[in-house]
Order: sequence, then C-alpha cells, then structure tokens
Amino acid sequence: MRNRLKKIGVPKNTLTKAKYIAINAFLIFHILAIACWCLPIDSPFITLCKDRVRPYFLWSGLFQSWDMFSPIPKAANTYVEATIVYKDGSRTTWTFPRMEQLSLTERYFKERYRKYAENLPRDENDALLPDAARYIARLNSTPSHPARTVMLIQKWSFIVPRADGAYIPEPWSQHILYGYGVKPEDLQ
Repeated sequence: MRNRLKKIGVPKNTLTKAKYIAINAFLIFHILAIACWCLPIDSPFITLCKDRVRPYFLWSGLFQSWDMFSPIPKAANTYVEATIVYKDGSRTTWTFPRMEQLSLTERYFKERYRKYAENLPRDENDALLPDAARYIARLNSTPSHPARTVMLIQKWSFIVPRADGAYIPEPWSQHILYGYGVKPEDLQ
C-alpha cells in the first residue's frame, strides 16, 4: 500500500497526519456529543446538540436515558413479551432478555435488548413494532411450524412506596402493543 501511495505522490507524513486528524476528530466529536447527551442541564445549546446527535445515537445504541437516577426515578417494572400463534393454532410466549434473569456476563452482552424493549412501547417508536414482530416470528418459526400471528405485549407492575419507606409489589398489568399477521416472506 505504501508503494502505491508513493507512486501517486502521497507523502507518508500527509497520510499519518490525516489519520491523526481523523482519529482526533472522531474522539472529540464523541466525547462532546456524549457529554451534551448526558448533561442534565436544560439550555438551548444542549437541546440543539441533543437534537443533532439523536439520530446517530439511536442508530448506534449510544443513547442513554437517566430516568433511573433522575429526581423522579421510574415508578414501574416493565418488560415486553410476544405471544406467537402458529399456523396449526398452537401458541408460545417469547420474552426479550430480562436483565434481572441473566448472569452478569449475559447482561453485558444483552444490555441493548433492555434499552430496545424499554423504548419499544413509546408512541414515537410505533414504526419499530412491525420489525420487532417480524424478527420474533423469524426466531420462533421453522418451515414445518411457521408463525401466523405475533402479538407484542407490554407488562408492568408499579413500584409503590409504603409509609415506612419499603416498597409493595403491585400486581402485573398488561397491554397489547401490536398484533401482526405474519406473511410468508417475513420468515425468509
């Protein structure tokens, strides 16, 4: 490669300098973008930065919601599961990996599922529901046992503080997020 660069007249110093600049630009961008994303400051500049990097952060999985640590932490345990109805009428349940049911090593590799399942029920993410249903249908189908319908179900239990500071587990509630009729081409 170096010989080819010499042949076209690119000096080694220029290539090294270009790599140095590119790496530093990458690092500076990510450090500043992550800092703006995570700062709990409500200013027009921070909001503008968040709006600019939101598509990239959502695509790359770098987004972080700090609800757990905010002044008002999340008040419910939630998870998403799917009921799969097969062509023969049988049913099965599939659940996104739940962090409290995984080992430390498994949590490390499956943390993105928690983020995905946490954000899937939000109204602004409705466009993701058909893709999630198709993905689950593909995971749970075989040519001899194809899925016919996938129902995505959100389950939650509110976390209610008692007067003594302890928490009472509430009964689980559920809501059907989305029903999807699986097409043959979805399973390929």
